[in-house]
Amino acid sequence: MKIAYLTGEYPRATDTFIQREVAGLRDLGLTVETCTIRRTGAAHLVGEEQRQAAAETFAVLPATLNALRLTRAKLAALRYPGRFFRALALAWRTAPKGIKGRAYNLIYFAEALVLADHMRRTRVTHLHNHIAKASCTVAMLASALSGIPYSFTLHGPDIFFAPEHWRLDEKIARARFVACISDFCRAQAMLWSAPAHWGKLKIVHCGVEPARYTAGDRDGTRLVFVGRLASVKGIAVLLEAFVDVLAARPDLTLTLVGDGPERAALEAEAARLGVAGTVRFAGYQSQAEVADLLASHDALVLPSFAEGVPVVLMEALAAGLPVIATAVGGVGELVKDGETGCLIAPGDAAALCDAILRMFGDAAMRARMGAAGRARIEAGFTARDEAARLATLFQAGADLPQAKRPEAAT
Repeated sequence: MKIAYLTGEYPRATDTFIQREVAGLRDLGLTVETCTIRRTGAAHLVGEEQRQAAAETFAVLPATLNALRLTRAKLAALRYPGRFFRALALAWRTAPKGIKGRAYNLIYFAEALVLADHMRRTRVTHLHNHIAKASCTVAMLASALSGIPYSFTLHGPDIFFAPEHWRLDEKIARARFVACISDFCRAQAMLWSAPAHWGKLKIVHCGVEPARYTAGDRDGTRLVFVGRLASVKGIAVLLEAFVDVLAARPDLTLTLVGDGPERAALEAEAARLGVAGTVRFAGYQSQAEVADLLASHDALVLPSFAEGVPVVLMEALAAGLPVIATAVGGVGELVKDGETGCLIAPGDAAALCDAILRMFGDAAMRARMGAAGRARIEAGFTARDEAARLATLFQAGADLPQAKRPEAAT
């Protein structure tokens, strides 16, 4: 079995869990070739692992922009005219409304031609996609062109804001299976698919490597956020809450790890609120650097407005770090309020302030929650075990296991 792994951008500093999944599948003896639609920007290549992965990854869009490569792929596809025109009709039929939507799907069709040709030449037997938006459209079309079956991992939450636009129903119907990262995610997939396809919706968590994370020297004053600096993460609410936190605990500090479209605005907001001196914007960090930051901080905060099951929460819990998070999406499937962290309502700065002060006012509670969090990760969210569950689905072919949570392959 040779599997092609496709995402919109690979590798990315924000998607290191995909790298771990690929490594886990390879450790199990599966051959995995990574593919990306676009080449990753330099900002995401923050460690040797990312740089090496980027060098080994086939980039679809640059190949599509090569006229000779695209012509060769089209001629290869036309050897099977029935598949070619059915796939072209699929691209047209599933395109979003309007000229722009049609144009984009024709671009995706061209990318699918090149990807299908690449898979045939490299003897790929299965195609798997992460992030079920544009790159999954390319995967669906490449599968239709080549006859190679495909599957995808469904994350959310953003795709659930516009499932009709991304034709989630059609993608589920045509996939051999769908790996849903949580029960919340699976429920959304059930909402947007016919009951006849519910049996192919399986739970496979994203996972982390617990051995990578340890507790370091913690002084009871350091709070950390890790993620994209985007509006969906609720960082503006965090900064508002932190003003009141500092009024009660002026010794506390906040580190924001990551980058994104809202960084400049958030830096300006921190300055306006008068907290710039205690809020550090650390930018993107490598996996090793994130692990070090989690080891040296005392709690992680994630005040998002929408989430699936954030991998950063898994990383924090693996490091024995209690978390403060909003009760959105699938977060509650990982974080147990009062056991491994504190869950609060989204958008509530007062509740967030209170949770931070309670967390930093009780060292024994932090230690208890940290130990419970580590145990929870080891029991159900390790990269090795989740890759083995995914391997079970790959190896099952069309004969999928009936259980929604597949057993791990050995």
